[in-house]
Amino acid sequence: MPLWLSEADVRAVLDPAELIDAMESALAALSSGRVVQPVRTAFELAERTLFALMPAFDREPAILGAKLVIVVPANFAKGLHTHLAAISLFDTETGELAAVMDGRYITEVRTAAASAVSVRHLARADAKVLAILGTGVQARSHLEALKLVRNFTEIRAWSPTRAHLEEFARECGVKPSTSAEAAVRGADVVVLATNCVTPAIENAWVDNGAHVIAIGACRPTQQEIDPALVARARLVVDSRAAALVESGDIVIPIREGLFAAEHVGAELGEIVARTKPGRENATEVTLFKSLGQAIEDLVAADLAYRRAQKLGRGVTVRL
Repeated sequence: MPLWLSEADVRAVLDPAELIDAMESALAALSSGRVVQPVRTAFELAERTLFALMPAFDREPAILGAKLVIVVPANFAKGLHTHLAAISLFDTETGELAAVMDGRYITEVRTAAASAVSVRHLARADAKVLAILGTGVQARSHLEALKLVRNFTEIRAWSPTRAHLEEFARECGVKPSTSAEAAVRGADVVVLATNCVTPAIENAWVDNGAHVIAIGACRPTQQEIDPALVARARLVVDSRAAALVESGDIVIPIREGLFAAEHVGAELGEIVARTKPGRENATEVTLFKSLGQAIEDLVAADLAYRRAQKLGRGVTVRL
């Protein structure tokens, strides 16, 4: 009988530091070709309201499953989560359903963990100043994850909604900035954790040597980064196949002739596996465009499933 894990169960069994290492392994497996994973199937239910299917299979260790995810930006005004998901895992030998679990929290923390992997390999070792644009769920998860891989002495945040910024600054102990530009200028690591579908950051704001992480704008019509910054930076993605189809930050400049597909310099998994170099010098601007991959969700879900079995968490159900 499959194991049912609630969000509370998943929260109880996933360790953030362990998850970063798991995401590192997952990304390396994806780039090695070991993982079977089609580009996600996605369609819009309404403007910016997205439903998607994300299946994957990792041959070793044997992990098979899929995430169903829906993104509803209008939920924010209702006090509801904008990203909702469920993940199913299957026995790779028998095909039997092994587990069903909440995927909202997994999406939240695996995204931040993948970003932490990018900081580990692409940010300068002496990075001290972190800037976060946004104050929502992903801003909070990134704040916690990135502190595990770099010792930041100054953390800045910005939001267009002053009340949200003040609450985030007070609860998380960060410095509120008067503008996005003020937050970004002089920062060593910059996280775009907004829901913007037009550029939220300008090339001129970003110092040489900075590492930029962009986790939104996952449709080919959406952009969250100044195209001049994408062209200037060493561009790293989680999946080349997905980036060249899903990311407007890449697809649109290619279509407009700003750069070619070859400007995608590496997948993060290639850098983890050392088949492609990481940061090459102290002045290089690096950009990690994260779209979120099914194998990231499934590796996190498998980790939660195995830990829950050991700890006796969750409820078995008969279908």
